[in-house]
Amino acid sequence: MNNYNNISTIIFDLGGVLCDLDIDRCILNFKQLGLENFEHYLNNFGQSGFFMQLEKGLITAAEFRDEVRTLTSKPLTDEQINEAWNSFLVGIPTEKLDLIIELRKKFRIVLLSNTNIIHFPDTVARFFTYNGMSTSDYFDKCYLSYEMKMAKPDEEIFNALLEAEQVSANECLFLDDGQKNIEQAAKLGIQTYLVKAGEDLSWLVDLVD
Repeated sequence: MNNYNNISTIIFDLGGVLCDLDIDRCILNFKQLGLENFEHYLNNFGQSGFFMQLEKGLITAAEFRDEVRTLTSKPLTDEQINEAWNSFLVGIPTEKLDLIIELRKKFRIVLLSNTNIIHFPDTVARFFTYNGMSTSDYFDKCYLSYEMKMAKPDEEIFNALLEAEQVSANECLFLDDGQKNIEQAAKLGIQTYLVKAGEDLSWLVDLVD
C-alpha cells in the first residue's frame, strides 16, 4: 500500500469506486429498446457524444431522451429510457457506506463524480438512504459534473474543487477507477489511488491524518 502523508481531505469517485456498475446489463437493456452499436456511446471509464453532454449538464434530461429516441424506431417512453440508463448502477455495498461514516470522524470527505441529472437522483434515492441517512451524512460536499458543467479528467474540475475546498492539492487523497483521472489529479499534486473493481477499501481507516 502506498504511503500517504498529511491527508486532510479524501475525494471519492462514485461509479466504480463506491457504486458497483454493470455496463453489460445497461448495454443489453438499451439494445432491447432497439439501440444498436450502443457501445459507441458508453464504456466503463467515460461517455461520448450526447451522453457526455448530459454528464456535463450541457443538455437536459428531456433532450437526452429525445436523442436516444433518434437511435431507434421504437416509441420509447421516458420511463423506459430512464430504467435502461439507471440499470448501469448496481448498488453500493453497505460496508463502504459504513466506511465513509467512520472516515468522516477523521477527514473531510467529498465526492467528485462524472454523473448526470438522471443517474445521481436515482443513486441518492436507492443507495444513500441506508439506515435512514442521506448524502449529507456521508459527504461534506458533492462535486457533480452536470452541476459544474465540467468533467474528469479535465484539469479545470480538479482546480475548481481545490479552490472551493480551500485545500492544498497535497493534502488530498483522490480515489478513482479511471487511469486518466488519476493521472490528471497526480499532475496537480493530489495524492491518488487507482481503485480496482470490487476492491476492499477498509485500509483507509488506518490512514493517519
